[in-house]
Amino acid sequence: MAVVARRSRFARPERERRFLVAPHALPHPGGAEGDSERREIHDRYLDGTRLRLRRVVHPSGDVELKLTQKIPGEPWGQLTTTYLSQAEYDVLRVLPAATLTKVRHRAGMAYDAFRGPLNGLVLAEVEFDDDEAAAAYAPPSGHLEVTRDLRFTGGRLAYADAASVLRAARELIDEAR
Repeated sequence: MAVVARRSRFARPERERRFLVAPHALPHPGGAEGDSERREIHDRYLDGTRLRLRRVVHPSGDVELKLTQKIPGEPWGQLTTTYLSQAEYDVLRVLPAATLTKVRHRAGMAYDAFRGPLNGLVLAEVEFDDDEAAAAYAPPSGHLEVTRDLRFTGGRLAYADAASVLRAARELIDEAR
């Protein structure tokens, strides 16, 4: 018996464009940190699935816990998110997973400064309500589009060789100069 992934009435399109940010193009000195909307994000990509378990720590100290399924698609993937209690999160966090840690802040778009092995990598993303707005968006200088580059998706980054990812990012930035 085959299990078929289908569009769900609970899923929504994820109209998102993603950009690799050159160091000189960060929105303020010191990188993607330091503002009031700064959030620490701890992601667990559950092995063998399209599921991401996320723990977000807000500046207030409040914690947000959620489980997200991302289904790839063209032109946009589908996204379903469920918010979790601490007990629900604890049940899922013991499952085998690859992890990512990043600091997110907003400055017109969401900037993610990665921590740990991917330290130095900064990606930015912006979400849109409709296809026309997504197509019309012009990114700031020094923001290189990687929306369709699977190497720069969270699920791939979590499992990737960090040195290879950082090298690829430097090469893309150098080529764009």
